[in-house]
Amino acid sequence: MVDSSIIQTYFPNLTAHQIQQFDQLYPLYAEWNEKINVISRKDIDELYTRHVLHALALAKCIDFKPIKTVLDIGTGGGFPGIPLAILFPEIQFHLVDSIGKKIQVVQAVAEALGLKNVKAEQARAESITGKYDLVTCRAVTQLVDFYTWIVKNLKPDAEVACLKGGDLVQEIIDFKAKFIRRKVKTFELHSIFPLPFFETKKVLRITH
Repeated sequence: MVDSSIIQTYFPNLTAHQIQQFDQLYPLYAEWNEKINVISRKDIDELYTRHVLHALALAKCIDFKPIKTVLDIGTGGGFPGIPLAILFPEIQFHLVDSIGKKIQVVQAVAEALGLKNVKAEQARAESITGKYDLVTCRAVTQLVDFYTWIVKNLKPDAEVACLKGGDLVQEIIDFKAKFIRRKVKTFELHSIFPLPFFETKKVLRITH
C-alpha cells in the first residue's frame, strides 16, 4: 500500500474524513489504471507526490476562501480537480476532458469518494459556457491558447491557475504581449515542497 502521509505533512489540518478520502485515492487509481491508462505506469506508485500533492500546490498559491466555483480543463484522470475537491468540499468543481474514458474514471473516483461537489463532463474547452471564479489546468497547452479558450468562462474577478514545468519565460512573454491587461505571477513549487520532483514545477496565476 502506498502511503499518503506526505499529504498530511504539508496539509496538517485535514479532517479524519479527508484523510480517509486521500487514503482511498491510491487503490482507486491503481485499480482503474489496470483498465484505462490514466496515470503513467512509472508514476502510479508516486501518486501522492507527483499527482495529489502537485494538484494541491494550487491551495498554497491561491486564496480559495472567496471561491465558489472551479472549472478544471483537461482534467485527465481528475487532476488537479479531485484532490482540490477533497480539500475544499464547500466549492463546486466542474472537471472537463475531451476523452471519454478519462471522464469515466473521474466519475467513478468521485462517486467512490462520495464527492458531491464534483461534476465530470466529456467536452472540449471551447464548448463550455458557464462562468467560474477560478479556472485551472495542468500542462494542457501554451498559455495563450489556453486563455483564449477559457476567457469566456471567467467571472469579472476570476483567476486562472496553471500547473506547469520547465522554462516558461517565452511563454509568459507571448501571453503578456497578447493579453496586456492581465498579470502573471509565477510560484516556484520547490520553495513550497522541497522535493526533487518539484525542482522545475511552477504555478502560473493569472489575474486582472
